[in-house]
Amino acid sequence: MPKVKTRYVCQMCGHVEVKWMGRCPACGEWNTLVEEEVSPSGRFAPSKARVVPKPIVSIPAQAENRLSTGLSECDFVLGGGVVPGSLVLIGGDPGIGKSTLLLQVSHAIAKNGHRVLYISGEESATQIRLRAERLGTVHGELYVLAETDLDAALEAAVELKPQFLIVDSIQTVFRPGLASAPGSVAQVRECTGLLLRVAKAESIATFIVGHVTKDGAIAGPRMLEHMVDAVLYFEGDRHHMYRVLRAVKNRFGSTNELAVFEMRDDGLREISNPSELFLSERRDIAPGSAVVCAMEGRRPLLLEVQALVASTSFGTPRRMTTGADLQRMNMLLAVLERRLGMQLGSCDAYVNIAGGVRVEEPAADLGIALALVASHRDRPLRQGVYIGEVGLTAEVRAVTRLAERIREARKLGFHRCIVPAGQSVPEAVPGMEIVQVRSVQDAIDQAF
Repeated sequence: MPKVKTRYVCQMCGHVEVKWMGRCPACGEWNTLVEEEVSPSGRFAPSKARVVPKPIVSIPAQAENRLSTGLSECDFVLGGGVVPGSLVLIGGDPGIGKSTLLLQVSHAIAKNGHRVLYISGEESATQIRLRAERLGTVHGELYVLAETDLDAALEAAVELKPQFLIVDSIQTVFRPGLASAPGSVAQVRECTGLLLRVAKAESIATFIVGHVTKDGAIAGPRMLEHMVDAVLYFEGDRHHMYRVLRAVKNRFGSTNELAVFEMRDDGLREISNPSELFLSERRDIAPGSAVVCAMEGRRPLLLEVQALVASTSFGTPRRMTTGADLQRMNMLLAVLERRLGMQLGSCDAYVNIAGGVRVEEPAADLGIALALVASHRDRPLRQGVYIGEVGLTAEVRAVTRLAERIREARKLGFHRCIVPAGQSVPEAVPGMEIVQVRSVQDAIDQAF
């Protein structure tokens, strides 16, 4: 077999070198030269098979026959199940439970009569069998292959003809034709490209596991996330029992969906009502605590915001957040001090979103601001849910999907919602008092 020729191409400007260099001599960028295979001929060679474009109106519009993962919450994140021929990338911290989740999904698909192949580059077949025994996921249609040579593994997969394929992980498998080490940019990209071609050609639903960097992003080139059909993040603290599965890309469904699981000795258990879980340990009367409603995709989540404001012991006050945007909190503190006359410049301020969930949307601004005010005054807020975005002039601005947020609050037993006055509210919700406010000061008057 002839040796595959390679070259190094700059990912910024396209400059080509015959050997690796730390800095591109054309554009001056560092660490952008990536190894690529050299095609035998640089000229365009027409394919022997004649392909003919079709008018889009002549293409039949039919729904995909999705495979159920056996976990309704996982199906919800994927948009209704796994699409045959799709390529899904799932990333997460080491030990967070990615392999456990995929083993449970494999078992559920195998029980439905579909053949599953689990390719492991990190564990031996015996280790996988022991974990499957512990989780109760042993099934005759679940096949295991401990192999890091991706060409050999896919050759076995084509012969086996599974409906579902798992590669754990993309950083451990390699193609023998490339001289790069497993896990390098070139190997990750080439292996993902090969998996994509096989998944589409053989109509195999494929899941690949990706390691994450210390910054929380999936390791490897950013092109990796563009090549796949869906990107899932499995998040959580290894020292706590709850895990969150989040979709940040999905060609077959909505993005930014979220599912919550509880990690147990016998595997992952679905949490069908995450709002109830996140509020289960909340104290009704506590200064600095407020309930907000954030949207995660199509799902409204009721979350507890905890704030602590105290006099600083240092020359410069400390400002820290967990689960919230630090810059957003600094803006809210500036609004409270400048527009409402609160003396917060010499105070430490801390904000925490209970439950380990991260809130990005501005609809939680009003709740965070009122939690800071309550902690500063050392007085609890009235029972209720606070919804609204706060502007720089201390006005409360409209948010999206207000009706769904109010209905979720009522379902969880709340009887009062403070919402922006500048948008229409839904028709009367039985047992719910809706208070409309125009400014943060109006919200403070209603909240205490």
